[in-house]
Amino acid sequence: MSEPYESYEPYVHLPAAEILESLAEHTETEIKQLRGSWDGLQVDRYMKDGASYRQRRYSEFHLTDAGLVRAPHGTFRQSLEVNPLHGGVAREFDPIEQEVADSPLLETVVRTLLERLPGRFDISTGAVGIHQIRIIASHDAEGLPAPEGVHEDGHHFVAQVLMRRENVEGGVSRLYDRERAPLFRTLLTEPFETVIIDDRRVFHGVSAVEVAGDMPVGVRDMMLVDFFPRGAGSAEAQA
Repeated sequence: MSEPYESYEPYVHLPAAEILESLAEHTETEIKQLRGSWDGLQVDRYMKDGASYRQRRYSEFHLTDAGLVRAPHGTFRQSLEVNPLHGGVAREFDPIEQEVADSPLLETVVRTLLERLPGRFDISTGAVGIHQIRIIASHDAEGLPAPEGVHEDGHHFVAQVLMRRENVEGGVSRLYDRERAPLFRTLLTEPFETVIIDDRRVFHGVSAVEVAGDMPVGVRDMMLVDFFPRGAGSAEAQA
């Protein structure tokens, strides 16, 4: 008999070493290439204030015995209830580059996260959304990883994987219960350090990032991996 839903903690915090251990079959070159793919992101043109500090790519996949299979590319949708700032709009981000989508390393990362979800998820009927996001901070403007403030994403589970943090301060991740009482906070500092949340049971937010010291710019790169029922986060459905 499976454990009752409420018996799971609504989040897990995974040190970088635990994720990297699961990637041991892959080379340092593969890892470097994956992390380097954030350098090719495009500006998120859907930012309400016209800001250019956020860059983004997004693709949806199905995880099968044969690997990650990319779904037809379409728009990313969230309801206004879930995302009052950017919801209600069909946002079409550039897809993840083919070389990245085909990477065996990316599949291993997804399977590693799947095994560590804070709850049950049927991948045979589920989908996986992968976001590559870069936040750029400068002396002219701070970067807001979560311009929505404290929010939910509208999925079952969301993994927040740090890929790069250079020349920035701030960016504290915070989790809250459904009454918005604080549950957990951490500063992700090492590549592949991860927080996975049950998005139905917690809200989350991230503080602004500022450029550190006298550096001209700083960057914070994140991979967000969404797990949701197939058809519930795709181009044709509200998330």
